[in-house]
Amino acid sequence: MTLPRIAVTMGDPAGVGPELCLRLLRDAHVRSYCHPIVYGDSALLRRIADHLHWPRPDPAHVLDLNAINTQSVVPGRVMAECGAAAYRYFTQAIDDALAGKVAAIVTAPLNKKSLHAAGIPFPGHTEILAARTNAERSCMMLTADAITCSLVTAHVGYRDVPQLLTFERIVDVIELTADAMRRLRGRPPRLLVCGLNPHAGERGLFGDREEERIIVPAVAAACAKPIDVSGPLPPDTAFLPKYRKDCDAYICMYHDQGLIPLKALAFEDAVNVTLGLPIVRTSVDHGTAFDIAWQGVADVSSLLKAVGLAAKLSGERPV
Repeated sequence: MTLPRIAVTMGDPAGVGPELCLRLLRDAHVRSYCHPIVYGDSALLRRIADHLHWPRPDPAHVLDLNAINTQSVVPGRVMAECGAAAYRYFTQAIDDALAGKVAAIVTAPLNKKSLHAAGIPFPGHTEILAARTNAERSCMMLTADAITCSLVTAHVGYRDVPQLLTFERIVDVIELTADAMRRLRGRPPRLLVCGLNPHAGERGLFGDREEERIIVPAVAAACAKPIDVSGPLPPDTAFLPKYRKDCDAYICMYHDQGLIPLKALAFEDAVNVTLGLPIVRTSVDHGTAFDIAWQGVADVSSLLKAVGLAAKLSGERPV
């Protein structure tokens, strides 16, 4: 049986991505259901493997893009060269996925400062994906056994959030999340929408009536699809155990509204998924961890789960 090919991008060369990829390639369980291919630099992987006294990777599991001078990389340092290399690994993986050469993409972390130092004007993976795949709509979903959250807005400042909330955008995120969770759960999911303001606006007392003008109508429209969705709930109580036990996924209005409870409950286990694309993409739910880069202590759990979820979403593993 031919195993599906999963592209795993190495991420920022100066971060923990390369060592996580080395750990991944040594995992027998992953290799039992897919053929992982690290999109990166072979020389850098060999350098780190030698530094840590680990086995060197099998060349059959590495696509060497030769994107950076290996000896110039300093672990834990923001470098324009590293940002450019990480972007090269990622865009090649996207193009190969669009061409059907790989079944899915899994990404190790980028460093936004390195990316910007290289003159690449994107805040992160999600925005690069949306632009390169010409996706009409997309959103970020972070999922773990304990909790799943989708984000209506992501990498923007708080002052920009209210004007980015629209009826259409919230309905899109609800629909994308419902479709993804249906595939993962094998049944219609139950979704819960968070309000934007304290106490979900307290009937117009807080904010600019975003709940009444935008969020409530969006929830009603999604219910008419029909999708099992309720809200908006006050964000400070929405994540209590009594709500989590009956909720498959939350729809959150901004980045930290979803990521604070998610990382408190499932920091080591969560996987980042980009919904709405013509390809499957998952990612670790952590950053480049420059403070521990190349030390061999980074936890590979999130990357392993990201590969497993990518295989499921691409139909290459049973749900």
